Amino acid sequence: MNANLNIIEALGQIAREKNVDRDMVIETLADALVSAARKRYGNGDNFEAQIDPETGRMSVMARKTVVGEVNEPDLEIELEPAREIDHQAQLGSVVFEELNLADFGRNAIQTAKQILIQRVREAERERIYEEFASRISHIEVATVQQISHGDIILQLGRAEAAVPLKEQIRRERYRQGDSVRGYVFEVIKSVRGPQVLLSRTHPEFLRKLFALEVPEIAEGIVQIHAVAREPGERAKIAVSSNDERVDPVGACVGVKGSRVQAVVRELSGERIDIVPWIDEADILISRALSPATVSRVITDERRHHAQVIVDEEQLSLAIGKSGQNSRLAVQLTGWGLDIITEDEYQRRLRRLEESKVELRRLDGVSELIALSLATSGFISLRGIAESEADMLETVPGLEGQAAQLREQAIAYVAEAEARGEELRPATLEEVEAAERAADQARAAELAAEEAKRSAALAAAEQELAAQDAAAAEAKAAAAGDGDAQQAPESEEPAAAPEDEVSGADDGSDQDAAAAAPESGNDEGTAAV
Repeated sequence: MNANLNIIEALGQIAREKNVDRDMVIETLADALVSAARKRYGNGDNFEAQIDPETGRMSVMARKTVVGEVNEPDLEIELEPAREIDHQAQLGSVVFEELNLADFGRNAIQTAKQILIQRVREAERERIYEEFASRISHIEVATVQQISHGDIILQLGRAEAAVPLKEQIRRERYRQGDSVRGYVFEVIKSVRGPQVLLSRTHPEFLRKLFALEVPEIAEGIVQIHAVAREPGERAKIAVSSNDERVDPVGACVGVKGSRVQAVVRELSGERIDIVPWIDEADILISRALSPATVSRVITDERRHHAQVIVDEEQLSLAIGKSGQNSRLAVQLTGWGLDIITEDEYQRRLRRLEESKVELRRLDGVSELIALSLATSGFISLRGIAESEADMLETVPGLEGQAAQLREQAIAYVAEAEARGEELRPATLEEVEAAERAADQARAAELAAEEAKRSAALAAAEQELAAQDAAAAEAKAAAAGDGDAQQAPESEEPAAAPEDEVSGADDGSDQDAAAAAPESGNDEGTAAV
């Protein structure tokens, strides 16, 4: 009796340690006893095991048919021994003969033990798998056990977890015993048991971190509509509020940035942009490209694509380093984006108009069909002629007309070539190459003209310099002649003899008397 109770207690302890159901352990032991009986008495299916969960009494019985003469002892029993088991037994009836467990032998018992251990282990693994399968999309904290081939092996309760190399933030380094927080994205079954896979790069990891840090998100007041990440570098989230009194961006940022900084620290310094969500695609795209300033956004609902026009000085900022800002904006909005300047946009409009003009040369091609063809990549008659009819069928508005349109294009191109008429290239790449060649030719012409102007200007400057030099030389020569003429006049005359002086005085008085009436004033006299 005590031995039986010890068995029940041992089974209960196994159930507690492995965290499995006690009834399942008892059922597993019964199956193990049946396996042991088959190993001892033959591989038949007529064995049954019973275990009383209260007393712990175990019994293994063989189901046998009552016959007059026994041919198969493992399956049949004679009438007299059968009546010792059941006094109402008759020929053809079935009785259950209890087997002696002591007769099973050591090997059979060892087999039963192995089966019990294996079944309990399988039950434990299944319970762990179901437990963590229900926790997919949750954040878990585990402890680093080792680093194996770049993967971080973790201990997560009774389960083994791992952060694969591709799910790690590039700059992060871990040591044994460190705690790691990750997003459960998959639980797989392996030969060693269930393995929980965690990610630190998944976009939902960022969403869950904000839900932990921002009570308004957990309460459903603030909603995160979209998340875009380049793990460890930069991220963008779009948020809105169900309560007009709550600012969604301010709620996520927190007082002095406390909430968003907590998330940034967890992600090893990953920069996070928070933008307000709006259902209008053009406004959302403009916000998603912040900090760049967008001039305008032109959306194409059919292709779910948008052309974003920015100023020349904003182009590099909108695209970002190595295209990072534009990639995150594409992830956040779900729209394909083409970021261009106003000049490039006008150039594309010109190409589109040129394509429409050429395509409308075909009979039956309306303005709308020409636009549909051009926006689908068929920019010229040559392009339609060289395309496959199946590709033309994909153009909206051409259903059932593609083959006929292609035949028209082929005929028109042949006639144009015979006339020597020049048609647009077949592909956009060829158009761009032709435009580049034309731009280069124009640039060469402008450079040549500029060189001519520069040469003419240089020649004019040289001529002017020569003229200035000649004028300077002439002026210098004239100045030299004037100095030569003034030199004798400036010298004092030699002293005359006395008789000449007295004669001069007599003459001077007569001259003065004659000059006095002409002067008409005393000043003239005084001057003399």
